Amino acid sequence: MNRTKGDEEEYWNSSKFKAFTFDDEDDELSQLKESKRAVNSLRDFVDDDDDEDLERVSWSGEPVGSISWSIKETAGNSGSSHEGREQLKNRNSFSYAQLPKPTSTYSLSSFFRGRTRPGSFQSLSDALSDTPAKSYAPELGRPKGEYRDYSNEWSPSDTVRRLRKGKVCSLERFRSLQDKLQLLEEAVSMHDGNVITAVLIFLKRTLSKEILFRELEVRQIALRHFIHFLKEIGDQKLLLDLFKFLDRTEELALSHYREHLNIQDPEKRKEFLKTCIGLPFSAEDSAHIQDHYTLLERQIIIEANDRHLESAGQTEIFRKHPRKASILNMPLVTTLFYSCFYHYMEAEGTFSSPINLKKTFKIPDKQYVLTALAARAKLRAWHDVDALFTTKNWLGYTKKRAPIGFHRVVEILHKNSAPVQILQEYVNLVEDVDTKLNLATKFKCHDVVIDTCRDLKDRQQLLAYRSKVDKGSAEEEKIDTILSSSQIRWKN
Repeated sequence: MNRTKGDEEEYWNSSKFKAFTFDDEDDELSQLKESKRAVNSLRDFVDDDDDEDLERVSWSGEPVGSISWSIKETAGNSGSSHEGREQLKNRNSFSYAQLPKPTSTYSLSSFFRGRTRPGSFQSLSDALSDTPAKSYAPELGRPKGEYRDYSNEWSPSDTVRRLRKGKVCSLERFRSLQDKLQLLEEAVSMHDGNVITAVLIFLKRTLSKEILFRELEVRQIALRHFIHFLKEIGDQKLLLDLFKFLDRTEELALSHYREHLNIQDPEKRKEFLKTCIGLPFSAEDSAHIQDHYTLLERQIIIEANDRHLESAGQTEIFRKHPRKASILNMPLVTTLFYSCFYHYMEAEGTFSSPINLKKTFKIPDKQYVLTALAARAKLRAWHDVDALFTTKNWLGYTKKRAPIGFHRVVEILHKNSAPVQILQEYVNLVEDVDTKLNLATKFKCHDVVIDTCRDLKDRQQLLAYRSKVDKGSAEEEKIDTILSSSQIRWKN
């Protein structure tokens, strides 16, 4: 074929294909990313029931009546069936050829909802039915990194970091023992108790007890978390097996003793506590276990006897003050208060006697006096209160003594509405003068305040207190008499 020189130059210097440049590709890629962001930003409005408020934009970001490219028009640019097969083969790879921008006939909501809007807009199913079978619209591929959430490609360190951030990730991909132990090491190094516990739950479910105990034995931090976890969920059986494996006899005994909390029947609980007495506790704990068994044994006897007396209705104390609850499984101090309330005058030889309880369980004097005072003051048995603090010396002289201090006695008596005469008697027994004056003023023990101020020869304080008593009362007359006395040498 003969060509002139000019035709040859034009043939070689022209082409119907556009040359590749990095700038063009970057521009088109940026347009693609911009369009993807535009679509994603509109997803929040898709579920809104009012479609009229949606603004439709083109792929370039220009607001129009609908999306600027259509499936039909894009499919028409695909060329031949061979190109269609190539695009089907490479759907995940996007061609960065220039996209056409004519006005589309599809609404944005129809792409997401699949329903037809009234008017001229088509539904997505109608659009697809008009599209040639050999043509395919380009897809916006999800970045590969986003698929890692679902593909379980995370390393142990990445998995632990995600757990710490509260993200959901599966641990099932860690199948080998080495991977599971590496996951545990990463969790421990992160110093997050929740993450460590989550990994331990996974190991508890996927490893045998022997292997799990063996590996935890050399990892003390994880072991402590695992023991705490078992205590929280109440898995006593596994906890006992763990203590046996670790040869922790004392902790094993305490864990076994803790099981009594799950036994409701008093007789069965008593028998269970009896089996705990011979376990390898420390000396102090062994004494507590023995006391617990003895106390429950006493409570069962007292409860049965008092229930019978109360139902018979022949005992005055039970008629005036019916019992509000059972004494079973109550603490020692509560049991002592109960005995001081209902059985205070019983002989020492009975199980329900307060003195018997005091000697059997070696209750300190302060605790006994405090409990007995509260019980007898609640019953307003003031004679018993007085006898509680009265002692005799070897010469037969009586003296009041309070191991808890008379200031506490006064507070308890006032709390139980003791008469002023009784309060004044015990306020006078307070040794510290300032404490005595404060208590007497607080509880309106006027005679104590007046006599103390007179003994202190404090005229100013007595005058100040005169304004606090009722006018024309006996207390005011007493103060006036003391102030007018010439035998007192006032210090102020």
